Amino acid sequence: MAWSPRLWREIALIAVFYGAYTLVRLLIPHNDAAAYTHAGQVMRLEHALGPNIELKLNHALLHAPLLAKAANIYYATAHFAVTLMVLVWLYRARPELYRWLRTSLLLATGVALIGFWVYPLAPPRFLGGSGFVDPVTAFHSFGLYSSPQAGSLTNQFAAMPSMHAGWALWCAVALIVSVRRPLIKALAFLYPIVTITVIFSTANHYLLDAVAGVLVMTFALFVGLIIHLRENRPRTAKDHEVTNKTTIVESMSRSI
Repeated sequence: MAWSPRLWREIALIAVFYGAYTLVRLLIPHNDAAAYTHAGQVMRLEHALGPNIELKLNHALLHAPLLAKAANIYYATAHFAVTLMVLVWLYRARPELYRWLRTSLLLATGVALIGFWVYPLAPPRFLGGSGFVDPVTAFHSFGLYSSPQAGSLTNQFAAMPSMHAGWALWCAVALIVSVRRPLIKALAFLYPIVTITVIFSTANHYLLDAVAGVLVMTFALFVGLIIHLRENRPRTAKDHEVTNKTTIVESMSRSI
């Protein structure tokens, strides 16, 4: 019989974890000097490695105002909405995989908090002198940080690693291993590609922090899978013998 967690417990766990995640992001000291220093480090390393694809995508997006506005909305909403929908779907439709994938998601997000704390990073849109333009400001459109109030309610230096990239990869893996329809698998495969393109073109993330987000999530998925396989390994005759002995001892204890 497939493992099925209690709904109320899962809601409480995810609510508490997400609340703690949001609170910690807010409480991380906003070290502006370190964030801009780290941005300079990232830019210099990327220039040494090759062309600045983020800047090229950012400028390309600015030539398509409607697409830019759509990208702003996508960046602000898909990260949370798609991840939550996939998580709920897994709980309802694939309980045998839910625990592995839920654990991986929480683990990766927890590791990301450490990254936000030790390596604050100013996003490209803050580096006007480097040629980046924030499409939310340029087109006065809706976006994740489209108002001073929204910007003050989060840590905009929490960019390394990119959880937009990490969560998108998680959604892709969760759907690819859970569904049979080729079309859904194809859309799942494209989702992190689209997401990473959006976070670059909207000047919210660098190539290196996107790579870091993917690596963190890959590590978390691997660890979660190991835990899942150990918890669901086939029971041996020795395991049954130990269980039977434990049951007998417990029964004797209750009778005494």
